[in-house]
Amino acid sequence: MRFNKLFKIVASVALASKALADDVVSLTKDDYEVTLESAPLALVKYFAPWCGHCKALAPEFAKAATTLKEENILLAEVDCTVESDICNEVGVRGYPTLKVYRNGKASDYKGQRTADSIVSYMKKQNLPDVTAIKADEFEKFSASDKVVVVGFVKKDSDEYKALEANAKELRDQFVFGYIDDEELAKKAGAQVPGIVIYKQFDEGKAVMEGKITEESIEEFVKVESVPLMDELGPENYSKYMESGLPLVYLFTSDAEDKKTVGAWCEAIAKKVQGKINFVYIDAVKFSGHGKFLGLKETWPAVIIQDVKHNTKFPYPQDKKIEKEALEKFIEDFQEGKLEPYVKSQDVPEKQEDGVYNVVAKTFDEVVLDKSKDVLLLFYAPWCGHCKKLAPTYIEIAEELNNVEGSKVLVARMDATENDIPASSPWNNLEGFPTVILFKADDKNTPVVYEGDRSKDSIIEFLKKNAVNEVKVPEKKEEEKKEDVKDEL
Repeated sequence: MRFNKLFKIVASVALASKALADDVVSLTKDDYEVTLESAPLALVKYFAPWCGHCKALAPEFAKAATTLKEENILLAEVDCTVESDICNEVGVRGYPTLKVYRNGKASDYKGQRTADSIVSYMKKQNLPDVTAIKADEFEKFSASDKVVVVGFVKKDSDEYKALEANAKELRDQFVFGYIDDEELAKKAGAQVPGIVIYKQFDEGKAVMEGKITEESIEEFVKVESVPLMDELGPENYSKYMESGLPLVYLFTSDAEDKKTVGAWCEAIAKKVQGKINFVYIDAVKFSGHGKFLGLKETWPAVIIQDVKHNTKFPYPQDKKIEKEALEKFIEDFQEGKLEPYVKSQDVPEKQEDGVYNVVAKTFDEVVLDKSKDVLLLFYAPWCGHCKKLAPTYIEIAEELNNVEGSKVLVARMDATENDIPASSPWNNLEGFPTVILFKADDKNTPVVYEGDRSKDSIIEFLKKNAVNEVKVPEKKEEEKKEDVKDEL
């Protein structure tokens, strides 16, 4: 009996999952063009069945498809291992790739890969830049998304034009609407002209003060659309990185930390809102990120990340966090009185193989040496693509680094154990492996390598971009004979 009951539960869950998945339309070369050209609005996922990120996205995508079906928004997918011609024509370079289509015309999807984010993003795509709100629709509209910007403005007024300009730029992120009913404005605690943000966090709404211009609306939305102190996770991390504002993390391991240090941080956050962002982060779940930032596993912990300059300022972990000391710490950061922390491995006593190992402590001395072109590989020890590239990269290094008189250095740096110093002209590390050429005499214009990961391509890249001559050793007679055999 127990087994039969369990079987029924499992079967019902499987059927529910299948029903969700059935709302995602699979496209092939036979129906791809006609389907997208006839769909007013669609989101297409280009994927490979073996891709881990694609597998993680699949249930979220299916859930969003079921919700958006009611809105007449199509969610479809293309298997690039089967329909390679379609994916090559679209320019798919990685999996999954998501694109929005309006009657066949494509644009990049810029939202997060969760069901809620997909639904929110696509609903915004289905709206005009600025929606005209009727009085009886106001309550529903103002609660239709996490952040809704409403202008109580007269159509075609300067204030409306300022609102519309922001909506055209920010429609992917926020819902914009307008209404010119003065009675409704009074009920809503606003006036005509006026701008109000309705949000599903903090106080619930924010009323803009001062003159309404394109710039003032942009600043108002920028400040008020971010929670005073949100919980940080994969779904909102990129938003904080893209904001360019310094980010204060409070790593917490229990609820008590939020009641004490959290309350102090929220009080400071109110004073500096719009200048510095604050977040909570689960110290147990995301201890790896704490380690990446340079923290020991001692909680609670506070650290400031200057997103724009890629520098970090940890509150001393050997001291207990006190309210006054924390306030002083934030003030000192704002006034530029803190020295950034740079995580670095110890300087290697000797170089083990042909690739020169760089650490943060030797970065300036080696990589920024103006006499040399330095090809630097940023890698992570756990990265599969890095492991695959390693033997090829070592082979290149052994050839080029051992040429007498060469002024081209092939090097690498473990980016999980070493920070890129603030002195570096390049710090836009987004994934592994990343290969950058820091040119001799011109360290301010590094060149990112974007070719395939073959020996010939990388050497050709060096020959084309390096300032110094790239000297490749002459092949021995035996090697030349082997090459001829291979060609035959």
